[in-house]
Order: sequence, then structure tokens, then C-alpha cells
Amino acid sequence: MIFRGTRLSDISKTSIALIVIGFIVVGLSFNFFFELGETVLEDEKFAIDAATTEFINSISTPWIVNAMGLITEAGSVMFLTIASIILAIYLFFFSSFSRWVTVFFAINMGGISALTKILKLSYARKRPSVLEKYDGTGFSFPSGHTTGSIVFYGFIIYLVTVSHLGKRLKWSLNIFIALFALCIGISRLFLGVHFITDVMAGISFGLSWLLICIMALEITLWNQRRRQVKH
Repeated sequence: MIFRGTRLSDISKTSIALIVIGFIVVGLSFNFFFELGETVLEDEKFAIDAATTEFINSISTPWIVNAMGLITEAGSVMFLTIASIILAIYLFFFSSFSRWVTVFFAINMGGISALTKILKLSYARKRPSVLEKYDGTGFSFPSGHTTGSIVFYGFIIYLVTVSHLGKRLKWSLNIFIALFALCIGISRLFLGVHFITDVMAGISFGLSWLLICIMALEITLWNQRRRQVKH
């Protein structure tokens, strides 16, 4: 839909790409998530869970587990809360980004926290094992470390994408950040506190929520530019 008084030429190519790709990915991700969720509610077992657990147990060593224990902390509630506050302060007071970026970043992080808690209670899936040391308590589906990491690090990828950095640096940073976020999800498997389907659900739902927030932000910024041009 084109807003009255605007043309497609008024929108940056990056914004158009983010919105179009966002709609496609959100639809696919939501469909995938709810298909997994339906099977979880029916208390059926996933063959991929058993196969992945067996494979991880066959290659796991004490040093890998220790390394995964460190990586997983980058997706913990405490770390993401502190990091989010620091990033929000930077965006609001020290960056050249619109104040709306800070608003939607807060919605992005606060929303995923609330939604993940609701989903965990709704599906009430038991963990493969309970380890309080690695925040492996409560229900399992979807993985909270994964949803939180996807929306937090994913928003940083968005900020890098719309920044004025060079293309090569953007690609390098974004690939590194994306792989790191995925490693946090994988760490939950090596620590034995989640099934792979928990992590897959966390990626799909987290990505959906992230893109909804980014699309809403892009449309808000678009409208803000329209008003500025009119005045």
C-alpha cells in the first residue's frame, strides 16, 4: 500500500527490501513455528530431537561444554537486559538515529520477553534436563535464550544495515553477529537444556517478531519523512 501523497521513489531501496522481505519471512516463520507448536501440544516426539541429541553427545567434550557455557551467557536475561539498556541509552542520546528507533527497539525487546513467557506457559514442554547453572529451568518451548538473542542481535544487524558503513564492513559485521546469535541457540543444545526443536522454534518466532518491529519502524520513519517534507 502506498500512503497518499507519497511515491515509491520517496522510499529508500533498503526500506522497501526490508518491508517486502519482512512480510515473506514473517509468514513463513509463523507457519513453521505453529506447525512445531501443534506437534508439541499433541505431546508427540520429534525424530530430529533424538538424532541431534545423540550426535551432540557423541562429539561433546568438557572443553566444548565450558565454551558453550560462556557463549550461552550472551543470551541470558541479565546480559540482554543490561546490553539493551546500554544500547537504548546510546541510541536515544548519542546516535544520529531517529528517536523512533529507540522506541521500537524497546518494543522489540520488551515484547519478545513477554511473548516468550506466554508461549512457554502455553506449551508447557518439559526440558530434556534441568540445569539451574545455565538458566535451564522452567518450560522449554520455545528457547528463551534463542528468541532473545535473535531479536537483540538481529536489531543490531538492522542498525548496521541502515548505517553509513561501507558495504564490505556491513557484510562482515552482520555475518559475524548472525553466526554469534546462532551459536547462542546451539549452546543450549550442548548444555542439554533444550531440544533442537525448541531452538528452531525460538529462531522462527524471534525472527518473526524482530521483522514485525523493523517493518513497523520503517513505516513510522517513512511517515515521519513525509511530514517533514510537507512542512
